[in-house]
Amino acid sequence: MVVAIPLFERMTALDAVGPYEVIWRVPGVEVKFVAERTGPIRSDRPLGLIADYSFDDLPDPDVVLVPGGSFTQQMVEDEALVGWVAGAHQGSLYTTSVCTGALVLGKAGVLQGLDATTHWAVGYQLAEYGATYLPERVVERGKVITGAGVSAGIDMALTLATRLSADYTAEAIQLLIQYDPKPPYNTGEPGTTPQSIRDYASALHEYNEEGGPVPQPPPSG
Repeated sequence: MVVAIPLFERMTALDAVGPYEVIWRVPGVEVKFVAERTGPIRSDRPLGLIADYSFDDLPDPDVVLVPGGSFTQQMVEDEALVGWVAGAHQGSLYTTSVCTGALVLGKAGVLQGLDATTHWAVGYQLAEYGATYLPERVVERGKVITGAGVSAGIDMALTLATRLSADYTAEAIQLLIQYDPKPPYNTGEPGTTPQSIRDYASALHEYNEEGGPVPQPPPSG
């Protein structure tokens, strides 16, 4: 059973590495990192990952797992990436995504007529690809499984682990990676986050991606 994770420049590393830490532990599964060309790929920060296989080397994996990134326009205009996803989906057992990777699935025609999730900031864009955005951690529709933003890739991968093996396998892996999140703040979703923090998050995102003056934090209290 081969699970292929496509890599591309300026991707978000945790979108790939989080699910990888789950899926490689499933018995009988081999995870392969693929890209348009083999060699190092720099993430958006710029952590380096290595693609050992090219898209031409691996056109028909059993499972496709597409990470996302902040530079969404660049992703959906990557013809090699989108074309590989579209082709691999035709024969896959499961086609999955993390975060804005759902937009690549959409561009590849995978999400037409389906419910899906992605990062909350781009959920509205799914409509452009004939999909309905659901603000959920993981959405499963047939062989298509989508995960919400970044850290939700671990939840999605545990769901995938169940499908590839069994509940007890996914439960054992969750224990092995000690995935028992208890975040110190209740700001993991827009609906539980004050508007001032949402505004600051947007400003911080813009600063991280484009530079410029350091954003001012919201008033305390």
